[in-house]
Amino acid sequence: MAFSSSNSGGPMVDMNVTPLVDVMLVLLIIFMVTMPPETYPIGVDLPIPSIKPPPPSTANPIDLKIDANGAITWNGSSMPLESLRGAMQVEADRYSDAMQQPVIQIDTNPDAEYDTLAKVLAAAKNAGLIKIGFVEH
Repeated sequence: MAFSSSNSGGPMVDMNVTPLVDVMLVLLIIFMVTMPPETYPIGVDLPIPSIKPPPPSTANPIDLKIDANGAITWNGSSMPLESLRGAMQVEADRYSDAMQQPVIQIDTNPDAEYDTLAKVLAAAKNAGLIKIGFVEH
């Protein structure tokens, strides 16, 4: 038992927390090691490095706008969501080489619902269009 150095003459009553801290650190390490990390695989098509870069696309970009009401505008003309997939398929079929496809520039209103954007992206993916960009506000 530890004794105090003061003149009180009684035993020291302070609790020694070092063993408690040691036990807590060991438990923390055990929980960190045994807990499986939560990972969700996301498929990402990364660019492949090449010595000779492909020639730039000569196709005019497609300006696609989604307003707050969910209405879609294709190069300035209104287009319903149902016919968007067909229009994208026509653009994809027009170019045999995927690198020559036009860039789809999507401009989304900040108040637009994500569901509309997700349907537009799904239509582009299903049509085989790979060059998609987002316009920054």
